[in-house]
Amino acid sequence: MIVGVTQLAYLVASALFIFALHWMNTPPTARKGVYAGVAATTIAVIFTWAQPTVTHHVWIVLAILAGFVVGVPLSRVPLTAVPQRTALSHAFGGAAAGLVGTAEYYLGVSEGPEHLTTFRMVALIAEILLGYLTLTGSLMAAGKLQEVTWVPQRPVTYPGQNVTNLSLFGLALALAAAITLHPTAPWAPLLFPVIIGLALLFGVLLIIPIGGADMPTVIAILNSYAGLSAVAMGFALDNKLLITAGALDGSSGLILAIIMCKAMNRSFTNVLFGAFGQVQQAKGAGAENVYKSETPEGAAQVLEQASLVVLIPGYGMAVAQAQHKVRELYDQLKKRGITVKFAIHPVAGRMPGHMNVLLAEADIPYTDLVEMDEINPDMPQVDVALVVGANDVVNPAARTDKSSPIYGMPIIDADKARAVFAIKRSKNPGFAGIDNELYFSDRTWMLFGDAKSVIGELVKQLAGGSGMH
Repeated sequence: MIVGVTQLAYLVASALFIFALHWMNTPPTARKGVYAGVAATTIAVIFTWAQPTVTHHVWIVLAILAGFVVGVPLSRVPLTAVPQRTALSHAFGGAAAGLVGTAEYYLGVSEGPEHLTTFRMVALIAEILLGYLTLTGSLMAAGKLQEVTWVPQRPVTYPGQNVTNLSLFGLALALAAAITLHPTAPWAPLLFPVIIGLALLFGVLLIIPIGGADMPTVIAILNSYAGLSAVAMGFALDNKLLITAGALDGSSGLILAIIMCKAMNRSFTNVLFGAFGQVQQAKGAGAENVYKSETPEGAAQVLEQASLVVLIPGYGMAVAQAQHKVRELYDQLKKRGITVKFAIHPVAGRMPGHMNVLLAEADIPYTDLVEMDEINPDMPQVDVALVVGANDVVNPAARTDKSSPIYGMPIIDADKARAVFAIKRSKNPGFAGIDNELYFSDRTWMLFGDAKSVIGELVKQLAGGSGMH
């Protein structure tokens, strides 16, 4: 009876996980999707805990309390820190899978060889390899995104790097094969920690050659790894819900990574082994790169005369938390009968959907958010393109400079607008570590300063202006 009720609960939880993913597709139902995911997880935990075979309830309560202690503060991080918080979540998932796999193996050794069949050993090995490399890889990704001092922000490369990495992973697989064939041999429990150590090391070595500009894609790939480790854990524990939830997590992460790679016109292998985002050496013609600055007053006067304005948000808007000021600017322009659109690049910010979430928080109508492929054909008719903290996603070098690390990456064609105002905190290069040719264009004027302050000044100027467009 208990088994039947549990399986029914698992079926309900699986359905809720599927609905959660489906509802997360669009902003109007996204909140419902979050609630469905929480409900599914709660059902899964309660009905698993209720199994007669589950003991040590005090430890389970302590683990749940520890989860709350860590989870509640993590839920309150600013939106700019969500990418690294997401990476930490993947690290926790990888750690959980790795620790469960380790415990299952040593428990099987003590219980006898009949508990460690070849199939179960393959599942356990996949679980620990994926789990532990996800743990260290995600921690490295979080460190890069948080700009932790001891984590190198730029790609770290050295001769023979890919060969070294693949050799280490090959060694781990060879040891894993040996243990799978002889799981209870006297040497097997001693070699098992070596595999764990190689997986942990491989996770670090996998991420250090990847530049910051690739972090959104890396997060999606790590999400996929975490899901696959959960699938392996489900097979090892014979838990169908874990298999389902892990498969959903893994496949959604993989699909997202594919979308991100397509948005950057790059392949998985190029992301993982190409060391994208390396800092370019400054070229000798640096003296030709001269910015033209403009004041908010001058920019406001140009905006007032426009018929079509396109705002291009980026990470700088997130850092400045300028989305509500952007909404005020949007309102001021709309009052004058000016058409306003938001051009959204798939990898703007540091995680997929970063800009969409920020603008939704400021109640920008979702119908005014336009994807890159849809807005680009209209850019030559745009009177003013206002770049709000975006950098690499509007850099024309991606189209013209074959030596650029972002060459071939689809960009928003801001340089084709009749006039461009670019809001930027400083003259430092963007996340990819390269100068932006757009900023030196004849039709571009820079508005240096914090995006929130600059847009606040623009709003003030427009609000003080007389007459309608």
